[in-house]
Amino acid sequence: MFQTGSKIDSSALQFASNSDFHLNELRKLQNLEEITKLGGGKKNIAKQHEKGKLVARERIALLIDPNSSFEEIGLFAAHGMYEAEGGAPSAGVVAGVGKISGKLCIIVANDSTVKAGAWFPMTCKKNLRAQEISIENRLPIIYLVDSAGVFLPMQDEIFPDKEHFGRIFRNNAVMSSMGIVQIAAIMGPCVAGGAYLPIMSDEAMIVENTGHVFLAGSALVEAAIGEKIDNESLGGARVHSEISGVTDYKMPNDKVCLETIRSIVSKIGEKSKAGFDRIVSAPPKYNPEDLLAILPINTTKPYDVYDIISRIVDNSEIDEYKADYGKTIVTAYARVDGWAVGIVANQRKVVKNATGEMQVGGVIYSDSADKAARFIMNCNQKLIPLVFLQDVTGFMVGSRSEHGGIIKDGAKMVNAVANSVVPKFTFITGNSYGAGNYAMCGKAYDPRLIFSWHSARLAVMSGAAASKTLLSIKLSSLKKKNETITEELQKKMLDEIANRYEEQTGALYGASRLWTDGIIDPRRTRDIISLGIEMASHNPDIPKFNPGVIQT
Repeated sequence: MFQTGSKIDSSALQFASNSDFHLNELRKLQNLEEITKLGGGKKNIAKQHEKGKLVARERIALLIDPNSSFEEIGLFAAHGMYEAEGGAPSAGVVAGVGKISGKLCIIVANDSTVKAGAWFPMTCKKNLRAQEISIENRLPIIYLVDSAGVFLPMQDEIFPDKEHFGRIFRNNAVMSSMGIVQIAAIMGPCVAGGAYLPIMSDEAMIVENTGHVFLAGSALVEAAIGEKIDNESLGGARVHSEISGVTDYKMPNDKVCLETIRSIVSKIGEKSKAGFDRIVSAPPKYNPEDLLAILPINTTKPYDVYDIISRIVDNSEIDEYKADYGKTIVTAYARVDGWAVGIVANQRKVVKNATGEMQVGGVIYSDSADKAARFIMNCNQKLIPLVFLQDVTGFMVGSRSEHGGIIKDGAKMVNAVANSVVPKFTFITGNSYGAGNYAMCGKAYDPRLIFSWHSARLAVMSGAAASKTLLSIKLSSLKKKNETITEELQKKMLDEIANRYEEQTGALYGASRLWTDGIIDPRRTRDIISLGIEMASHNPDIPKFNPGVIQT
């Protein structure tokens, strides 16, 4: 293996400016995280406490192992959405990965401080994503149920379609048939169709006085059939634990309920693992703190991706594949926290090819696409997980590229990514534009985890190019109406379009819609890769790699 990267002088003006900028951006993001984690706010948290209930994050803190971490998925889901309805922080549900009695588990907990835990469209999408992670990695999943049901004003966006509410219960059944452990705790209301989720789990427990499960609440029962009954008598803990037999355990309070889940999980037997190679971990030779100094303030500016890689991989060492060919993509074998990985990374600085021509950084050329496709196939052959470091502005355009078959070579890379069977992990470090997003394993290509850095930009094209295109379309439309626009007004229109487009390309906008699993501090990239491969190792059922027909 060869050491990569280079030492930087973090006190130099350029690097210090970069670091200061990114630290400030991360501070703003951290403040937003803290506000988001309050869910419906301190008053609503106090109301839950008055009822003798813990709230979602308190329950998760008691459920996971002491002094262990909880890797949240979709923290910013629904951010800036549903504002007319009062907002839905984290889409009203907390989801992520944590260790329970030493075992990695997916945890999904309704946040009853947000509209009584009601389900919005993004709530459904987030629950499905949590189940998807459980299925892909064969991890046990724990549901902490406390929800008033579907948010009725938006029922048409959550009820009837394939990826809507019903898909969750379908997944319950399929996951059970796959041998994935599912444990549910009814810790608050569990109403209507939502009642099927805990009862379709392998085991269900219910908390006395606060937990209720029924297809129709007391008010609806009276309206429908005239029967007068209170919710506790209709579907409380005693009813379902002693009379109907719907639930399996009756718990006196939240704390005992969570302790019981921990005890049950501790008894789950070990299964065979996938066999990904791992040795003793070694830290990078170069300080990961430097990542913030290396990353430019402006995403159009170049940098050397080897300096990024060297702050993530063990000993800052790589075995680079085809180092002198297709230089706008770096392909290399390495280790992260001891795990063997294959890295596919966009090179952001200008490079020179074998014929002496200069190639633009961040752009995928025919030679780099060809190299990357071959490397991805090699990693599948060797059972090595793939890590994509995405900072791509797209594929090279122009007559020379078209005549050289860029579409054919790009299709080859997309094919290899799409049919890859080893676990894939994607990090959007900067730009993620157009078909480059696809070739570098965007969300549509089933990465086991996909996170963005705060510096990420996701769009069909860059903001500058898109804004000018959109303005041109608008001006053409006005011209057809014989309307004239002054240069001053054109500039104002361009600024308005650019500002709107900029907001829609940012990391937060993507995270709010679950285009990514979240936004991470770049310095945590190494930890996420290690956790991801540990998760993936629980699923030994890796099919044979078959890329199908590839254009040559």
